Amino acid sequence: MEICGRCYYVSAIHGDDNNDGTESHPLKSLYAVNCLDLQPGDQVLLERGSVFEGQFLHLDVQGTKEHPIYIGAYGTGERPLIQTNGQGIWYQDYGTQLDAPTHVYKGYVSSAVLLYDCEYVTVENLEITNCGGVFGETYSAPHKMNRTGVAGIAKNRGTLHEIHLNNLYIHDVEGNVYDKHMNNGGIYFTCLKPDEEEKTGVARYENVSVRGCHLKRTSRWGIAIGYSYKCKEFMMAELPDELFEKYGHHNIYIADNYVEEIGGDGITVMYAMKPLVEYNSGDSCALEMNDRYYSEPENRGGKVAAGIWPWKSKDALLTYNEMRDMRLNQDSMAWDADSGDGTLYQYNYSRLNEGGCVMFCLEEAIHNEFRYNVSMDDLGGTISPSGNPDAWIHHNVFYHRAEVPFVRARMDDGTYTAEENKFYQI
Repeated sequence: MEICGRCYYVSAIHGDDNNDGTESHPLKSLYAVNCLDLQPGDQVLLERGSVFEGQFLHLDVQGTKEHPIYIGAYGTGERPLIQTNGQGIWYQDYGTQLDAPTHVYKGYVSSAVLLYDCEYVTVENLEITNCGGVFGETYSAPHKMNRTGVAGIAKNRGTLHEIHLNNLYIHDVEGNVYDKHMNNGGIYFTCLKPDEEEKTGVARYENVSVRGCHLKRTSRWGIAIGYSYKCKEFMMAELPDELFEKYGHHNIYIADNYVEEIGGDGITVMYAMKPLVEYNSGDSCALEMNDRYYSEPENRGGKVAAGIWPWKSKDALLTYNEMRDMRLNQDSMAWDADSGDGTLYQYNYSRLNEGGCVMFCLEEAIHNEFRYNVSMDDLGGTISPSGNPDAWIHHNVFYHRAEVPFVRARMDDGTYTAEENKFYQI
């Protein structure tokens, strides 16, 4: 990376916020970083071994393509730890109701790292937690504060470009188990209604990547990019390219991540044109989609979660991923081609998922293909063509128990074509 701006050093061990931020005289806190007027090419480096207790990093900064802003680590030892403990509170409001009246669309959120209208920014090599919070608040409280490890917001700058999250360890994020589309979980990007859309244009993302991150014990989501206030524009089966040119995301890349012990869904990409999701691995997701945790939903439904899947995307490619041990709920399968156009799953591996291998979800999931995948001992029912009109399932290998049906019961009212698959009883 070409260095053209200033480098600010931050050490919780031997820094001082009265210092000038050089390596020999580092700043001490993230509060000082939040006050910096970061310019294109600037860097903020947190010292390895530092623990930023009860602190948060909230940025509204813009680099350029030639000179991005970089947030990372320096020194030796463990990654710097941002331990937010329910601090870093901000107010999220989509500015409109979402595609279901039961979806919460506004409220307070606690985020360890908030990238608000940021672009040309890279964040990497950090450890992040966000547990604790309001005194007396129970874990499953119906209006519990939403919490995030990293939250991305697009609102008042039109299309945001080049945001990259690399090698982050995000764990113990105690979010709200019910709120699916607030910034709630390990990594969650959303687009909110602009104050003056006619001037700024539609809020959306282009060239966002999440790579090499480890998400553990985050709720509700593991990784999600990126729910949009324009969701009602996508309420159809055929999703023309022009729709994404106006309202959707482009060049979303999610790769080499590991999600485990997640409260709800593992990895989801939303409202994206040709997103690529590859070489990710998941283990033991949907841990909270049950009556023990999902105990006070009030009028909210949605006690469902799947492993790695797209929502309202066009020509999504999900390849070389692995998902194991999804816990039982109304969905709980490894893969879910959900209400998208042209979803392709290929070369993926699933094992012991309690809701089966793959679902093709409802009438607005069209032109979907499932090929060259391996399912090893998935449970409940291997496939779920739930209301789907035209799934094509071919050249896969299914290892199954004798008592496990190919089509899951009560999820069998769709149409599919199965060709050249191999079945082995175990």
